[in-house]
Amino acid sequence: MLMICSESVKAESNDTWQSPISFDIQLMSWKQIDSIIPRYSKFTIIDVESGKLFHVQRRAGSQHADVQPITPKDTIIMKDIYNGKWSWKRRAIIIMVEDNWYAASMHGMPHGAGALNNQFPGHFCVHFLGSTTHKSDKMDFSHMLMVYKAAGELEDHLNHLQPDEVVKAYIAGIKEQDTSILEHITIRENWDQLFTSIENIKLREIDPLEHQVSINTLQLDIKVELDVYEKNNPSHREKKNFQLIRYSPLEPWKIAEVTTLSK
Repeated sequence: MLMICSESVKAESNDTWQSPISFDIQLMSWKQIDSIIPRYSKFTIIDVESGKLFHVQRRAGSQHADVQPITPKDTIIMKDIYNGKWSWKRRAIIIMVEDNWYAASMHGMPHGAGALNNQFPGHFCVHFLGSTTHKSDKMDFSHMLMVYKAAGELEDHLNHLQPDEVVKAYIAGIKEQDTSILEHITIRENWDQLFTSIENIKLREIDPLEHQVSINTLQLDIKVELDVYEKNNPSHREKKNFQLIRYSPLEPWKIAEVTTLSK
């Protein structure tokens, strides 16, 4: 359940949620959503973290929705959501189509072609459950987590991840600077320091678990290789070891410690 202001939806002069009216957020697949928002349809996007809303039009996209802000005002609001700087970072969003509300994820980087008089240089992408990127037939892991976050199901999803998926969620949490992911899957960490120093992080390789995990396994190590992009510094490659624990076979995996093996 999400608390939404009905007046903020009806009045275009309002750009954030206000009074508490409850609406069900639907978690639907891309195959279902594709026909609900056909090409040239218009809908509203609400950013889950800030509560700010703006209006968009779908222009293209077959594996996900390629959309554009409708007016210059919508572009300003969207850029404000990203603190005044366009970014590839994923954010949990709700899209509103008439009286229906759907969980989704967006990034904030203009790219490709644009056709509207909106002062937005291109289009951006909106993903739903099962959406894929143009370069892959798999769903982007960060977009997937943000869709579950928008649906209010992030914690439950994280609780059921396999150990290697927990490591991937940690990397996604650092990449997207999302503490709601990181706080749920780790024992402790200084997020502010990491967010300040790291601009981007990419997973290059992760060791296969193979036979490391049995029903009764309570602790294991997973080694990964990462490309790390620090602010004001050249990118570099790191190898890290993730120590994961759980307190019983029925409890979710948590990251207890992350150590750097080499650069």
